[in-house]
Amino acid sequence: MTVGLLGRKIGMTQVYGEDGIILPVTVIEAGPCTVLQVRSTDKDGYSAVQVGFDDKLSDADKERSPDRRNRKRASKAERGHVKKLASNRQKSREAAGVAAVPKAECEPKRYIREFRIEGNGDTGCEVGQELTVSLFDGVERVDVVGTNKGRGSAGVMKRHNFSGGPASHGAKKVHRRGGSIGAHATNRGTSGRISKGKRMNGRYGNARITVRNLKLVKVDAENHLLLVCGAIPGPNGGYVMIRKTNKLG
Repeated sequence: MTVGLLGRKIGMTQVYGEDGIILPVTVIEAGPCTVLQVRSTDKDGYSAVQVGFDDKLSDADKERSPDRRNRKRASKAERGHVKKLASNRQKSREAAGVAAVPKAECEPKRYIREFRIEGNGDTGCEVGQELTVSLFDGVERVDVVGTNKGRGSAGVMKRHNFSGGPASHGAKKVHRRGGSIGAHATNRGTSGRISKGKRMNGRYGNARITVRNLKLVKVDAENHLLLVCGAIPGPNGGYVMIRKTNKLG
């Protein structure tokens, strides 16, 4: 896997392709992303690049309190993750000769994720480096990872598209029920328990979804936008991960 970008889903629209056919596309605000950490196999046990997207504080917050904006919303742990703090622990480590971990020296980020790198290869990234949509120049297909919409606790008709019970005369309050689950404890060889994977009511949505091998229609470097053919998981404004696909064919 190669390094990708983090972004925000803007919404869907349509554009004309080179052959004049209308394509449904999803607009993604991708980056700029800041490299927060570079993990190596020798130190961390795996190779990866950690990137962050979207400052913890809005532009309005920065204008109201430009000198104390870090203390307003971000915790000390969040600030220390991206910037060197003059803490007692850091001073004692420096006195002991322990080298300080490089920091990105940027604003705390709202959305932080890691992109794994195969083996112990060179990531080509440094802490504090800024990644933009130019990373996808020449890329034809991408994978998009996001969290789909949460529906809460849902019944079998909404969650699994069941047809429901009979709706004619004589049916009493069974219109949206799931029916028998087939787990009767008899002497006919049945298990007497509910088998794993039985489709029933429960939590629906709010799960990590990966949509693979989507066509990258356009890269707008000026506005930090990516136009991807098709739909991606999550609501408008939801955070997503975009990476070059490893699907063949």
